[in-house]
Amino acid sequence: MRSIFLSQIPLALFCYFSTAHAGVEVGGTRVVYDGKMKQATIGVNNPDDKPYLIQSWVDKRADRNDTGEVFITTPPLFRLEPHSQNSVRIAYTGNDLPQDRESVYWLNIKSIPSTDKNSTNDLIIAVKNTMKLFYRPAGLTGDPATAYQKIEFKQRDGKLFAFNPTAYSVSFYEVKVNGVPLKDISMVLPKEGISLGSVTAQAPKISWRAINDFGGISEEQQVKL
Repeated sequence: MRSIFLSQIPLALFCYFSTAHAGVEVGGTRVVYDGKMKQATIGVNNPDDKPYLIQSWVDKRADRNDTGEVFITTPPLFRLEPHSQNSVRIAYTGNDLPQDRESVYWLNIKSIPSTDKNSTNDLIIAVKNTMKLFYRPAGLTGDPATAYQKIEFKQRDGKLFAFNPTAYSVSFYEVKVNGVPLKDISMVLPKEGISLGSVTAQAPKISWRAINDFGGISEEQQVKL
């Protein structure tokens, strides 16, 4: 009897180098879609000795399947031969998105290994890589590389808040309060704010680093509240 095991593993966002799972390498950790272009592209490489079936799609959220009609991937399903490469292309359909700020979606690339048709008890491991897809409209003001430097922190009612006044999303790599890293830090969307949890220290020193367009880590910034 053939058994099937499905594994869903998010792709780490803090590493620039290609990540290999079950023999397939995805050529990046995030995709920035330039609104001036007709499409964005990410490479998929198979260094293995067996073929894989590659499936791709875009979700609005990372924690649920809610594929809409804003972005389409081509080809959505294809066979990747041994020791070969191909590309997944992401196209914006033109559906309404804000043009004064970035929008964030999630690109999924699933690799399913081939099996021996004569085998009677195969273990099939399908691995899904999930990464951020940033749609960056043409004509935005400011520099996305320095957006993290403009994050504003406020302390209110025993909690720490971060506000992003820029048109670009900022993905935190780490946030520290008086040298102690905070847990479960997240991304701050353009023109929005998030709560970073409880902070009881008076006039705390905040330090932070962010993840850039290439998956690298920014220089540390500091501010004292």
